[in-house]
Amino acid sequence: MTDVKDLIAGYHTGLFIDGKWQDAEGGATMDVENPATGEVIAKVADASADDAQRAIEAAGATQADWAKTPPRTRSEILRKAYDIIMERAEDLALIMTSEMGKPLAEARGEVAYGAEFFRWFSEEAVRIGGDQTTTGDGKNRILVSKQPVGPCVLVTPWNFPLAMGTRKIGPAIAAGCTMVFKPAAVTPLTSLALVDILVEAGLPPGVLNVVTSSSASRVVSTWMKSGIARKVSFTGSTEVGKILIGQSADNVMRTSMELGGNAPFIVCQDADLDKAVDGAMMAKMRNMGEACTAANRLFVHRSVASEFTSKLAERMSARKMGNGTEDGVDVGPLIDADGVAKVESLVSDAVDRGATVVVGGKKQDGPGYFYPPTVLADVNPESDLMDTEIFGPVAPVIPFDDEDEAIRLANATPWGLVGYLFTQDVDRALRLGDEMEVGMVGLNTGLVSNPAAPFGGIKQSGLGREGGRIGIEEFLEYKYLAIPKT
Repeated sequence: MTDVKDLIAGYHTGLFIDGKWQDAEGGATMDVENPATGEVIAKVADASADDAQRAIEAAGATQADWAKTPPRTRSEILRKAYDIIMERAEDLALIMTSEMGKPLAEARGEVAYGAEFFRWFSEEAVRIGGDQTTTGDGKNRILVSKQPVGPCVLVTPWNFPLAMGTRKIGPAIAAGCTMVFKPAAVTPLTSLALVDILVEAGLPPGVLNVVTSSSASRVVSTWMKSGIARKVSFTGSTEVGKILIGQSADNVMRTSMELGGNAPFIVCQDADLDKAVDGAMMAKMRNMGEACTAANRLFVHRSVASEFTSKLAERMSARKMGNGTEDGVDVGPLIDADGVAKVESLVSDAVDRGATVVVGGKKQDGPGYFYPPTVLADVNPESDLMDTEIFGPVAPVIPFDDEDEAIRLANATPWGLVGYLFTQDVDRALRLGDEMEVGMVGLNTGLVSNPAAPFGGIKQSGLGREGGRIGIEEFLEYKYLAIPKT
């Protein structure tokens, strides 16, 4: 296998501003660590507020010209970038696994998933439409057009280093918006590799400006206060999202927020249990549970709870944990020591309140930030993990007796991103699917994410949607011309 340090050495690790790679102010850098080993694998630029200001000014200066670029040109840049990503899939997957921890098989899957946003929005770029109508009195024509919203602030989390970037960059490019992009401090390498790909695909200078920094607030606050940025698109915690929404008010910026999740996973008495366990493994263990879509609370009808729990524990215990670059590993480390400590605390609280550890439940000794796949049975609904996003490989099973109880427990959270429902009764599926207070429902499946679908939540899980035909609308403004009939 290619040595990851040699691979990273072939990519830039500085700031990318106005089409040029450059050092941060004063040559400041920050370490990037492999969470499986604790080893520092790279140093990247650690930007200052002045660096951030130069980036937003470059985006502002480029906006007018970029907005005039033919849609076909923007489309072809995205399509070419898609092709290059797929050609370099193995390199990108190795970089991702080394900085984030997910097993190579999952990293390869993310590369394909993330690349698809570029292909999808390359097709949407040439389909930005409008409308024409006549006023009720027949005296005027109304010509409606769509224009790019303007320079955008894009901020992404560490758990999906490629896909979270392409899901925002793709529609921004397609719509004709320039960007300033802040990837997560702990996983910047995949994002920086993506910049090289977009440059190779023909993206002009100033359209995408990328600033890495150990302080998100130092950089992003500068952009939010600049008066240049017209939109912010953020994926991350609800707590930080609320701060950005508050900052956006000062300059009345458009906002897209994909925030925290606390996904309910409901298994009804008539569910196909093998299919439900398959779905639980997918919804819980993708990315070691470090996903906003992860099944956090597994509500299982009491009549099948014991059998479901046993089957799930068997599958979880069969998972091999280790460095994601090693053969056969399908559970990597959590992102850092704080992530492990949080999971330990939540499991300990659940056990103190009466939960039974069926499998796992104890941190692994040795290097890296590992926590084993864990199943908890008979979890008390008052446990802390019921209203806290776990972000780890812990599956708490809570029995319920009837549909009303399941829906009440499922909706007893300020979050509303995604829910999962397993039943073979069509009427029940439609009824409970409607009653779940979420933006997305996986019916007899543990996977809802797809570039063709409008991803997003309700309540405190966010604003707006990413992906699907609606995804590009988040980056467009409507304008109409009133034209008197002569």
